[in-house]
Amino acid sequence: MNSSSGWSRHRARRLPMAVATLTTKPLTPPRKKPLPAGQPREWYVTHNRRLKAMRLAIALLDSGVYHPATADNRRIRSTAERIGVHVPSDTTCRMVRALIRYGR
Repeated sequence: MNSSSGWSRHRARRLPMAVATLTTKPLTPPRKKPLPAGQPREWYVTHNRRLKAMRLAIALLDSGVYHPATADNRRIRSTAERIGVHVPSDTTCRMVRALIRYGR
């Protein structure tokens, strides 16, 4: 090695970088907007189901669940209890797994 290049001096000073993961909570909850009037009831049910599935998928991803195979109904429902959401149905659990699968 040629010590005049300075490579050996700088190499000795490098330290491994520490990796930290932080989960941050929003400072204030997002403002709720009123839903549009005049839609069929099924539209509102589907809309709310999608919102719940997105919240659950985000919480699962934050907790380290990155594969739909590891997100079984029991884990999704325990996550719902932890974040304060009503227990999801089987349909919502399937939707959560689909969001995790296709969000990759």
